[in-house]
Amino acid sequence: MSGLLVVGDVVTDVVARHGVPLSPATDTAARIRTVPGGAGANAACWAARSGSPDVRLLGRVGTESLAWHETALRAAGVRPELVADPAAPTATVIALVDADAERTFLTDSGAALRLAPEDWSPDLLDGVAHLHLSGYLFFADVSRAAARLALRHAREAGIGVSVDPASTGFLKELGPERFLAAAEGAGLLFPNADEARLLTGLATPHAAAAALSRRFGLVAVTLGAAGALVAAGGEVVTQVPGTPARARDTTGAGDAFTGAFLAARLLGADAPTAAAAGCRAGAEAVTLVGGRPPTGA
Repeated sequence: MSGLLVVGDVVTDVVARHGVPLSPATDTAARIRTVPGGAGANAACWAARSGSPDVRLLGRVGTESLAWHETALRAAGVRPELVADPAAPTATVIALVDADAERTFLTDSGAALRLAPEDWSPDLLDGVAHLHLSGYLFFADVSRAAARLALRHAREAGIGVSVDPASTGFLKELGPERFLAAAEGAGLLFPNADEARLLTGLATPHAAAAALSRRFGLVAVTLGAAGALVAAGGEVVTQVPGTPARARDTTGAGDAFTGAFLAARLLGADAPTAAAAGCRAGAEAVTLVGGRPPTGA
């Protein structure tokens, strides 16, 4: 088995890049694009780009953009397993990207967090070697139940599971302990430095990574331009330097890291090598507008 199944969010991203600070109550010039996105979908696309041969994505979208998202996923080498929601539109994110390439999100979760246990089937694990869960699913009762069900079935089948905590804002609303309890059973966690500190209450990413690895086994913490560190069994085992890049838009850099890391692991790499692959993908991602790799490359 070599397949990677990602269960997570599929989003329509409206990316607005503004070279000057926002001007309240009037116009600010910007370059605006509408592109497919979503942390789960982005990670799946980067995994396919990084060589994973069989990548699948389960998510829930509105009927208004189902065909568009399916086409975009297939073009990226991902097999879509999308559920059409008859009542809610596809999740939409407005990404405000400033002159330093830093992004701020306005998020309407739409159909993404309506993924339900009824949308899940153990048959989706056929041929799958690893299950990855987008942390956004953990921020609503219905989608959290679906994620927990998928995690349980994967564990019962002896399939490894990873989780990306996804958002410090939503983590604060849910509560770190509730998130950690819901993700219990995963063997790999992908927080960024802020998420790692929030989940543990510890001051440094190193200390937080070590603590989280006592709970999840393996933890890869992204550090932005500084690279990433990997912890296992209660201690940091390696720190990988970042790959230099001229950033245009940091949207999806963490998703790129996750996808490339998972692809490398599925191809037999050890954790430090996988982290280095993740850093290279993250560096490529920040040079692009939106969170996905270019298709046809």
